[in-house]
Amino acid sequence: MKYTNSIEIALPRERVAQLLADPAHLPKWLRGLVLHEPVHGSYGQLGAKSRVVMRSGQRKIECIETITRRDPADLHGIPQESVVHFYREIVGAGMWSLVRDRLIEADPETTLWESESEYRFSGLLMRLVGLLMSGSFRKQSQQHLQDFKAFAEQGKDVRERSN
Repeated sequence: MKYTNSIEIALPRERVAQLLADPAHLPKWLRGLVLHEPVHGSYGQLGAKSRVVMRSGQRKIECIETITRRDPADLHGIPQESVVHFYREIVGAGMWSLVRDRLIEADPETTLWESESEYRFSGLLMRLVGLLMSGSFRKQSQQHLQDFKAFAEQGKDVRERSN
């Protein structure tokens, strides 16, 4: 399963990249996050691994996230023509995922965030879940983008909302 979501954020690209790269902000916009802890390396840096626990309804989902691309490494003074890339590989029970995030300068004060997600499932049950729930995966990804936008632009915290 593969799909792309996108959203425009009314902030300069460099600021958006810095907010995304700061692990202290994750709980503020990543709905359902229970735990995000480093296992190897520094968060957001190439090769870094983190244990991630998410809650979806009554289910807890645990996986390992590995940063497979971060370009540029330094998020200060990013050249105007550059696209910022954050790629993450996520592996959990019966599931493999690759998320390719691109931050593109739409204009000096607006960033286009394109997020391409690819999922592969193993085992009959997980393949069936992937087939039947593909729309839910896309919808949840778009919700994460919208939550980040609300956090970045207005300081809204998903933990303070009634869900």
